[in-house]
Amino acid sequence: MDPKHRQDKPDEEAATAAPPAAAGPGKAAPRPDPAVGEGGDAAPGANPAAGSDATSDHDDHHALKAKLKRKDHEIKELKKEVHELKDRSLRLAAEMENSRKRLDREKSDYLQFALADALKDLVGVQDNFERALKSLSGSENPSAVEGIALIAKQLAELLRRRGVAEIEAEGKPFDPTLHSAVVSEESAEVSEPTVGEVLQKGFLLHDRLLRPAMVKVLVPVQS
Repeated sequence: MDPKHRQDKPDEEAATAAPPAAAGPGKAAPRPDPAVGEGGDAAPGANPAAGSDATSDHDDHHALKAKLKRKDHEIKELKKEVHELKDRSLRLAAEMENSRKRLDREKSDYLQFALADALKDLVGVQDNFERALKSLSGSENPSAVEGIALIAKQLAELLRRRGVAEIEAEGKPFDPTLHSAVVSEESAEVSEPTVGEVLQKGFLLHDRLLRPAMVKVLVPVQS
């Protein structure tokens, strides 16, 4: 082999194994990657999954906030529904109470006034007893008069127990809701229409008019 050729080969091998030249003046040395260690290994403490974990936590936080917001909305709706149901329940209770009172009043009115027509007829019978007693005054048969008077008294007591009361009319101011004027007469003794005489008694049934009093009315003199 040529000696010259053998001399050049070691020079090439030396050039290949020589370390890289240091940076010259004015040139910065290349900065090593902090995530990569010597020999190309990952630097200690570097976590490639840290970014994905932070993103996952952020998504979970937003999902939790959305869930809480939905729950708050559901709670508000439930409170509103409870309030409406309570209000409806109170209205129904009030309506039931009013219905009960109305039924009780109607029942009471029925019991008080169901016999109004029959009692009005009995009042007419009482009138006849009074007329009979007047016609028998001075009769030669006092026992018969006493018997009729006893029956008339029993009838008057029956009417009283059933709530029938006589209307006070004579000498009272004329009241068209209680009195029925049959005759009128001018009088200087009155300053307003006044009942001068009762021609037929009037009666109330539990403060309700059963039969008006038939009266003679005295009216002031027209000047």
